[in-house]
Amino acid sequence: MKGDRVEIVVDVGGSTRTYEVAATKAGRRVDVRIVRGVVEVSEVTRTGTAVRTARFIASRTLALVEYPADGSEAAD
Repeated sequence: MKGDRVEIVVDVGGSTRTYEVAATKAGRRVDVRIVRGVVEVSEVTRTGTAVRTARFIASRTLALVEYPADGSEAAD
């Protein structure tokens, strides 16, 4: 749903970096997968096609925070 977003905090050696992947249009959602030591965060359309994908090494990922869209935007 538009408004869904995922915030990823990654260790980059001595400091951290924060990345964000968000559903930018109506009907899109954000999917998170952890496979073979890789965290993959994708913005996906209704049909399941990935629009944007971000990949991070799981051992370097410090935090993965999912923020669901609030219900007020769904009424628009």
